[in-house]
Amino acid sequence: MLNQDALCLDPEAAVNEITAAIREQVMGQLRRRGAVVGLSGGIDSSVVSALCVRALGADRVHGLFMPEHHTSEDALRLGSKLAQTLGISTTLEDIAPVLEGLGCYRRQDEAVRTAVPDFGPGWKCKLVLPSILESNRLNVTQLTVQAPSGQTQTVRLSSTAYLQMVAATNFKQRVRKMTEYYHADRLNYAVAGTPNLLEYDQGFFVKQGDGAADFKPIAHLYKTQVYQLAEYLGVPEEIRQRAPTTDTFSMPQTQEEFYFALPYDRMDLCLYAFNHKMKAEDTAAAVGVSVEQVERVFKDIEAKRRAARYLHMRPLLVNAQSGT
Repeated sequence: MLNQDALCLDPEAAVNEITAAIREQVMGQLRRRGAVVGLSGGIDSSVVSALCVRALGADRVHGLFMPEHHTSEDALRLGSKLAQTLGISTTLEDIAPVLEGLGCYRRQDEAVRTAVPDFGPGWKCKLVLPSILESNRLNVTQLTVQAPSGQTQTVRLSSTAYLQMVAATNFKQRVRKMTEYYHADRLNYAVAGTPNLLEYDQGFFVKQGDGAADFKPIAHLYKTQVYQLAEYLGVPEEIRQRAPTTDTFSMPQTQEEFYFALPYDRMDLCLYAFNHKMKAEDTAAAVGVSVEQVERVFKDIEAKRRAARYLHMRPLLVNAQSGT
């Protein structure tokens, strides 16, 4: 019978396995002196940072804060709290001027104004998906905007405007990764990736952005398991209690409304069931939804996994013998 116990792990054994791998990968295979981690104030980057400290020592881990105009106030505060808890060095890099120079915000606003002509200073926005639990959902992302008065409305974007908005937003992840590699190069460190299994498997990352890293120590762990390690590693409770967010757009946004079909704990169970070829009938009770809704989630998992193939692909070569 499927339940949350299926995702329980032995935290001590898991930490020992991961930290041994980090030491071997960073010091051995990559031949680097330490690790750079981008700190978002979220659970994944916090756990990766704590694991790197366990593996390499606090003096060999460097954290980066990389805020921009749309970053929440909690991100820097909670990231700083984690860094102090771990005793690691940090650098603050305001990436907003770079994004302005690249036209990130201008291009986002241009895309929004194709659907909401009045959009301008003082307005906020985010991209959202309709709930998969309500009906057979096509992956048609909608735009929600908030006027300075506080009034909100949700509208459809054209495919051209949607793609432009996503492309412009992806500047943020790519500039952050470029910044991480600058500090990794100057310190002779490796860049740590922070995706968990749910994100890695389902393509919730930007190619050559947050999808790029030298090693990814939690990409085999369900997010539920990441939370288990967070408690074991002593990650501050305030971070463990914070709801997972994208922290990408000017309006607050959960990962569920932007990308995933369900909250992470139920999404983990569905992915586990899907990976273990369990029937929707055996999954529904554990997840707390109907069999039909589980079937929709399974279809969504398949669709996202197909789309993620491009994100995972290496550059294509004419002659495979040309590279290693």
